[in-house]
Amino acid sequence: MATNLKNLSDFSHTTVPSAKPFRFGIVVAAWNAEVTGKLYQGAYDSLIKYGAEEDNIISVEVAGSYELIAGADILLSKQQLDAVICLGCVIQGETRHFDFICNAVANGIAQVGIKHTKPVIFGVLTTDNQEQALDRAGGKHGNKGDEAAITAIKIADMANSLK
Repeated sequence: MATNLKNLSDFSHTTVPSAKPFRFGIVVAAWNAEVTGKLYQGAYDSLIKYGAEEDNIISVEVAGSYELIAGADILLSKQQLDAVICLGCVIQGETRHFDFICNAVANGIAQVGIKHTKPVIFGVLTTDNQEQALDRAGGKHGNKGDEAAITAIKIADMANSLK
């Protein structure tokens, strides 16, 4: 597997615009908190690193990854935001629950973005086990939270440039 050999959160090959003019929402799932806390910290730190003002980052916690959908929808309904970052972690178990949740979350997050015509970023890990999740939450493969924040900045900047 190619990901065994690299940090997937390396953005040295691309330019990241300033996040200063934008307002962001971060919705983070409390379930699998050891992982989602690291995803959140990565996303928050990346937004700050690229110039977002602390007052322009609104963070909310929801119960689990499925609830990211409602959290993002509520944020976009109540706040003037340029992008929302959804952070969660679903780890494969012994039942088909994993498949249903992952599919519902991916589709739901996409639908919220379409409904509000705003970027809603999918920062949800869907892994086979805890080790893989930790590897993608600040471990050897980088931090999906960083990636989600960079994506939010880039697409907010793109949308702003098209006004």
